[in-house]
Amino acid sequence: MEAYAVIETGGKQYRVEKDSILDIELMDDAEPGASVEFSNVLAVSDGTSLTVGAPLVSGAVVKATVLDEFRGKKVIAFKKKRRKGYKRKVGHRQDLLKVQIAEICGA
Repeated sequence: MEAYAVIETGGKQYRVEKDSILDIELMDDAEPGASVEFSNVLAVSDGTSLTVGAPLVSGAVVKATVLDEFRGKKVIAFKKKRRKGYKRKVGHRQDLLKVQIAEICGA
């Protein structure tokens, strides 16, 4: 088994391993090529034992490198009330970051 961690960022939880690539919500201080740290670590496993935080694992940090900044797929929100002539169509594209996990520092 390989080491992994569960982190929280952007209101979502992700299970990450070393060298895994994931798309997260945009962070203010992140530019392509920069490194970021996630200190909201909910659980850490070294392959044999699992450490679960209450709610966070103290001293655990996940380090990642920002690969790209992009916009996600368009999501359509459509509302309609029948027989009233009311229709509303709105699209939304979320700003995202593509990050690669560089290191998992467990407590």
